[in-house]
Amino acid sequence: MKEGIIMFAEYPDIVTVNDLVKMLHVGRNRAYKLVGDGSIRTIRFGTTHRIPKQCVIDYVMRSTTDKEKET
Repeated sequence: MKEGIIMFAEYPDIVTVNDLVKMLHVGRNRAYKLVGDGSIRTIRFGTTHRIPKQCVIDYVMRSTTDKEKET
């Protein structure tokens, strides 16, 4: 994480897909697509996904950087 940037401080270090929906303001289907296609890395316990918060932050930072490169 870049120094000086604090994201999602109100969330625990490991989040659920429901938390991901709230964090990214996306629908449940979109959240599962991001998890399913590997855009956001997860840890699986059977059928349950747990997502390290840092992986969500990494995704946001990659997405922001990609959009800056397009302009």
